[in-house]
Amino acid sequence: MELWFTEEHTENVRFSIKIDRQVVNTKSRYQQIDIFDSKEFGRVFALDGYIMLTEKDEFIYHEMITHVPMAVHPGVKKVLVIGAGDGGTIRELTRYDSIEHIDMVEIDEKVVEVCKEYLPFTACKLDDPRVHIYYQDGLRYVRTKSDEYDLIIVDSTDPFGPGEGLFTKEFYGNCYKALHEDGILINQHESPFYKNDAKAAKNAHDKIAAAFPISLVYQFHMPTYPSGHWLFGFASKKYHPVADIRYDDWNALGIKTGYYNTALHAGSFAVPNYVLEILKG
Repeated sequence: MELWFTEEHTENVRFSIKIDRQVVNTKSRYQQIDIFDSKEFGRVFALDGYIMLTEKDEFIYHEMITHVPMAVHPGVKKVLVIGAGDGGTIRELTRYDSIEHIDMVEIDEKVVEVCKEYLPFTACKLDDPRVHIYYQDGLRYVRTKSDEYDLIIVDSTDPFGPGEGLFTKEFYGNCYKALHEDGILINQHESPFYKNDAKAAKNAHDKIAAAFPISLVYQFHMPTYPSGHWLFGFASKKYHPVADIRYDDWNALGIKTGYYNTALHAGSFAVPNYVLEILKG
């Protein structure tokens, strides 16, 4: 008997992975949590039926959400990460000795518990002494902060369910307030390819652009996400992601990566015309 995990990308498109076995099947207060083993993608982590990561391609997402801002901002010492319960973003941030303090705000403690036990390849640095985890709503948390962080990374689920509040005008305005005068915001920005995802990407971009003087999107290839074409948002009070990238400084760190490099960094902001048209509306 063959077992397949299938995610519905649209009403007319489905993506399936052949699985060997189901490792976790549990429900938290907020969402359904599943983990599977597969031959092609290794361990697969899903929330409410949507793939969050796989062992084979998670490095792409986590490198691009962290190293892009770190190659631009010359003095990141204090970081706020919202979401990121699987630990991959934290793992990449802890590779920088210059970072002194990381606050992680995750609404679902059960996600962190499961990932620590079953996804050690991403959750391996959640116990780093620089990391401070708060189990609460990221929207409420950031309301209380002012001029506190150099970098905020919003590593959220899609704009519905537990992650819905992280795509609002109020939230982005509060992120602006929580950042120092040269701070950077990075957010998970959905895909521009399918209609509903593209609408969510444009809505997020419009709201962020209303709050920050510098607001762009950059792209990367994510095989297990809908369409494989995915976006992050880069917003800043001061730094331009291409004009201000510190090529030599970042390369001198000697950080070994599987996807990110400084040449790709600049190119990732050169998005296709259809994406520009969506964002311009």
